[in-house]
Amino acid sequence: MLNDRAVYMGPRLRRLRRDLGLTQANMATDLAISPSYVALIERNQRPLTADMLLRLARTYKLDMADLANDGRAENVARLAAVLRDPMFADVDLPAIETADVVGGFPGITEAFLRLYTAYREEHLALADHGAETSGGSAAADPVAEARRFLAARRNNFPALDDAGEALAAAVADAGGLTAYLQARHSLRVRRLPGDVMAGATRRFDRHRGEVLLDDTLDGASQTFQLALQLAWLELRDVIDAPVTGGHFASESGARLTQKALASYAAAALLMPYTVFARAAERRRYDVEALARQFGASFEQVAHRLTTLQKPGDSHVPFFFIRVDPAGNVSKRLDGAGFPFARHGGGCPLWSVHHVFRRPREIVTQWIELPEGQRFFSIARTVTAGGGAYGAVRLERAIALGCSAEHAGRLIYTQGAASPGPDTATPIGVTCHLCHRTRCAARSAPPIGRTVLPDDFRRASAPFGFSDV
Repeated sequence: MLNDRAVYMGPRLRRLRRDLGLTQANMATDLAISPSYVALIERNQRPLTADMLLRLARTYKLDMADLANDGRAENVARLAAVLRDPMFADVDLPAIETADVVGGFPGITEAFLRLYTAYREEHLALADHGAETSGGSAAADPVAEARRFLAARRNNFPALDDAGEALAAAVADAGGLTAYLQARHSLRVRRLPGDVMAGATRRFDRHRGEVLLDDTLDGASQTFQLALQLAWLELRDVIDAPVTGGHFASESGARLTQKALASYAAAALLMPYTVFARAAERRRYDVEALARQFGASFEQVAHRLTTLQKPGDSHVPFFFIRVDPAGNVSKRLDGAGFPFARHGGGCPLWSVHHVFRRPREIVTQWIELPEGQRFFSIARTVTAGGGAYGAVRLERAIALGCSAEHAGRLIYTQGAASPGPDTATPIGVTCHLCHRTRCAARSAPPIGRTVLPDDFRRASAPFGFSDV
């Protein structure tokens, strides 16, 4: 309920006016006030009274709760998360000062958050550029560009989460995706044999008003494809907005990022943030149980768990990786600060490379990096394709993990028989960066170490190194 307390919402009013495409004079005419009064409110030199809030809501058909929400709490949470970067470790930054900065200087806060995101993106780009040029190739890598974009933002896009949640409510009211597509877009869903689909899993036939699906897709995949098509139809602007603010050296990099954000939006529709996060906490992040509850696949749920870092409503931060039997990484997402190998192979001691010998079984593992950081991970194989005799079936392995400080919240660490962090397997990010010289699984010497000859002595490890 509104009261007579002075409320200063200048930046919020300015954003609203610009979103509506109005000048200060236009808004003043609509609200029956002077343009100078609008200017004073926008500069926080006059409060926005309860009467003026009601007038705004009636004039522009706005929800009062949305209008009164100036995003301050979200920006405080975003700024606090940024200021936890090790770069600021030696700076005394009391929480009350963070809130004061956001409240008193919202424009500067937004500028700082944008600058930090750009810094993260360029920092990752510099690391990739150094590896590319040292290998003799400086050509743009669209996959690396897309991964950099997601990593710089910790794979978290609150606007997509909010839009997906709102759309999910409308879909539920209509009776499901198929009914909603018919009622809202006059689209019929048809499932056709793979040979008729000619290699496509989904096709939008605008002329006939149909969404066509390959009938060999399993139920979770069919549902996801419908959600993806709906995301393209209704959330295109929200999907494109982050890409517009990114920096891409290639058109392919931008398009891959756009595809990733569309999939994010589809997941937000099928697993709405608030409901999914609450279920994840209640079930202690049991991926299989969550997959059953939301009618999703194991991989879809694992992927969604990496996105639960909405400012002001964050949960266990996870990292995610998907590899094939040859060790090629086809997907990598980080919301937990895990130092993935950006180039070259990963560590063969990590269980994600072993689970192909134990199909569909969840394998848990504590791992420890050379610097001492400990993480907990689960790994399991997942299958893509198939669905009919002779159809190509792809086996991949995925790993989902978090830092040791959060592992106690996972169901996989419960029970007397569950191993503890003291059993952690020592692994490295990649052999070139790992200085565990006695590792028998090493495939290459670490950077900066001299390999010894073996004419008089052969070590049990693949390489012997000098002490300096």
